[in-house]
Amino acid sequence: MRNFVKIAENVDVVPVQLALASSGLWNQFTLRTRTEGSPHRELDDIWLRMNDLEKCRQVASDPGIFVDHRESINYPAWSQLPYVRKLVMNLTAMVEGERIGRVLISRLPPGKRILPHKDIGEDLTRYYDNEPYFSRFHLCIQGLPGSIFRCGEEEVQMRTGEAWWFRNDIDHEVINNSADDRIHVVMDIRTSHFS
Repeated sequence: MRNFVKIAENVDVVPVQLALASSGLWNQFTLRTRTEGSPHRELDDIWLRMNDLEKCRQVASDPGIFVDHRESINYPAWSQLPYVRKLVMNLTAMVEGERIGRVLISRLPPGKRILPHKDIGEDLTRYYDNEPYFSRFHLCIQGLPGSIFRCGEEEVQMRTGEAWWFRNDIDHEVINNSADDRIHVVMDIRTSHFS
C-alpha cells in the first residue's frame, strides 16, 4: 500500500471509550462540521487542538486577515481527556514527531459518510495547507467491519486499537457501513518519517 501505513495495533483505547461515553464534549465547536459544503457534515467532533476559532471567525468577515493553519491552540478537551493526550504524546514519540498540530476526535454514525476531499493542495480554501507540512495519523477508538476508509484507489478497514498514517494530500473518503459509530482520534504530527 502506498497511501496507508499501519503503525501500531492493540493500543489500549478502553479508557478513551469510557471517557467519551460520558464526556458531553461532542460538537462544542462546529466550524468544521456545519460549514456549508464541508465534507465532514455528517460527523460529530471534539476539538482537542485546533486553529484559533476567533481568528477563523475574523477571516470569515475580513478576507485580508491571514490565519496560519499550522498553528493550533489547546481547547478545553485537551486537558479534560488526559488519556487521549497521553496516546497522542506516545504516538508522537513513536514517529519521532517534532511538532503537534491539530488533534480532534471524530464520530461517524452508521450509514453516514465523509465526502471525498483532500486536505492539501493549491485549490483549497485558506483553512487547509497548500503544501505538505504535517503528516496525518488516525488512532481508531472504535472501528467495526464495514467502516471503509478510501484514499486514492486503496481501501482499509481500520479496527479498534490500530494507528495509521495516510496520505491526506489526495482524495479520501469514509463510508461507515458498520453496525456502530466509527470513532477516531485524528492527529497532525510534523515528522520526517512519513510524507
